[in-house]
Amino acid sequence: MKRIIINGANGYVASNFIKKLIAQDYEVIALVRGNSKFSAKQRMLNALEEMSNGEKLKYENLKVYNYALLEEDFSMSQEQLRVIFNKKAYYYHFAASLKFSEKTKDEIFKTNINGVNNSINLFLKYATKNSQFFFISTAYSCGKTSSIFKEEFYKNKEITSFRNYYEQSKRFAENLIRKNIDDNGLNAHILRPSQVVGNNITGITKTDFGVFDFMKRLSNLAYKYPNETVRIKVNPDATQNLIPINTIANYLIATITKEELPTIINFVAKQPIKNSDIINCIGNMLPIKIISTKQLDKNLMTPIERLIDIGMSFTGEYSDTNIHFDTKNLDKIITTKESEITKESLQQMLDYFANNFLRKRILSKVS
Repeated sequence: MKRIIINGANGYVASNFIKKLIAQDYEVIALVRGNSKFSAKQRMLNALEEMSNGEKLKYENLKVYNYALLEEDFSMSQEQLRVIFNKKAYYYHFAASLKFSEKTKDEIFKTNINGVNNSINLFLKYATKNSQFFFISTAYSCGKTSSIFKEEFYKNKEITSFRNYYEQSKRFAENLIRKNIDDNGLNAHILRPSQVVGNNITGITKTDFGVFDFMKRLSNLAYKYPNETVRIKVNPDATQNLIPINTIANYLIATITKEELPTIINFVAKQPIKNSDIINCIGNMLPIKIISTKQLDKNLMTPIERLIDIGMSFTGEYSDTNIHFDTKNLDKIITTKESEITKESLQQMLDYFANNFLRKRILSKVS
């Protein structure tokens, strides 16, 4: 039975990965930070229950430990860690700060760089020599690039080369891993997912990040000011690289089952989706008319348009992107055709998200 160790295990992608692992009878060790409300174990079980959508899960091969990412040995006992790493393990570092602004820069770098460094040190100290370290980075560590983003290392750059500090922190963390590969023989792989959305087959969507956060912000205003026509500064011809959670889970399983793996793999969609399709899908469900335009003078915005523009402080940075990602390494481990996002499947996800998370909450606020 292969042993899979995952930190930040109660996050969206990690918990979906774990759901698939325990269904296939892998031994899973989940490292989760408990809080004042819930223990580490309860937080993990809550996340799995949320992702299961009523499906009965097997927990026999799941163990959950409380940990502290930034503390020495994760604030776990040496005895615990020796037992956890007493045989070959596939260790996945998911833990990350998803914040992005300058005011949270210190927190972002502390979690996304110092936390990774601490994780590497623990792995080198306790893991067997044939164990593997997987760092969950992001495809957007590419920063502001007009060239194809290859599955290789890139030099650290100043913040002006990135859209936000989250992207920059992931680039820095990748190079920290590179240094440990070169200097300390770290057996590591870097996995770069793009924007992870819902299930492309069922439409079930349990994330409010990216496209869904954008829809949430628009919805708040749409139900407050119905029948309005609003312009948003979004290039309709630009694209978003959206990848279904079920596809990402399959990619992650492949990193366990394949004998040989490249060092860096871009976990991205082959076919991005146009902003115009995304806007049309969202507009189909809201009581306002949305017009996307590449250029929009702030001085000529209506009060509602200004509110929308303020709410796009993060998503707006990605409203004019058309990034091309290399997938040669991905193609080496994934030889079957995987499910990709279409306009129809995106509409299904947005419908699910609206019906299960937005409409009731927004209508209750308006009433």
